[in-house]
Amino acid sequence: MIVITGANGQLGQLIVAELLKTHSASSIAAAVRDPAKAASLAALGVQVRKADYNDPATLDAAFAGADKVLLISSSEVGQRLPQHRNVIEAAKRAGVGLLAYTSLLHADTSPLALAGEHKATEELLRASGLRYSILRNGWYYENYTAGLGGALAHGVLLGSAQDGRVSAATRADYAAAAAAVLNSANPEPVYELAGERGFSLPELAAELSRQAGKHVPYKDLPEAEYKAALLGAGLPDWLAALLSESDAGVAKGALEDNSGTLSRLIGRPSTPLADAVRAALAQ
Repeated sequence: MIVITGANGQLGQLIVAELLKTHSASSIAAAVRDPAKAASLAALGVQVRKADYNDPATLDAAFAGADKVLLISSSEVGQRLPQHRNVIEAAKRAGVGLLAYTSLLHADTSPLALAGEHKATEELLRASGLRYSILRNGWYYENYTAGLGGALAHGVLLGSAQDGRVSAATRADYAAAAAAVLNSANPEPVYELAGERGFSLPELAAELSRQAGKHVPYKDLPEAEYKAALLGAGLPDWLAALLSESDAGVAKGALEDNSGTLSRLIGRPSTPLADAVRAALAQ
């Protein structure tokens, strides 16, 4: 039995879909906060179990009979550590054979503020006595491509990354990696996962311009000004802060990795920039 927490999220649904290629639906459990919102997963035949990171009793029930658990990191920045601790303790009580966790690229050395809770969670895993596998996911293309429509409409792509490079991949790429680890008989303790060919935001703007047939330059802003622009676009404060601080980290090399681990793990090249832009413009 493989249990996926946060399984009705954008990444979780893709991981379940990947696992269904190699596992029967009855051997997969989707652990979600609100089972009523997981009808699409139930329709696939997977078990849907209630699991609230803040409620250990629900985690005990969700992990019953689990051989492997994938902890998809909480979306509640600032509350992640106690929530992740609850999951780890429940996994210990359930005696799971493997606890995998979606962390952040180079979490142990990353200058990003976002890395703090991931690094602390990794330390809890190492001290837990459980067999674990840490999936240090790099940046999602979708963090940028979701805003390409706005960039086209306004005629400019904003950011705060200077000429720093981002080794991004799609959620589907990272989902394939998670499934590969869960399917492995002997997974490694830590995987640094990132797209094999990095890009800069000026290069993203150039690719957008090429495919859209419209010149869309990149404009680099100080971090505070970029955050203000994101707030002006309607993003909540926590997300605007996260994206602007992460962009500033890109300028320091925080989201670049040339190890090729992701491609080797999934047995194919990670998605190239041009394909990610094309998919975003087709939506």
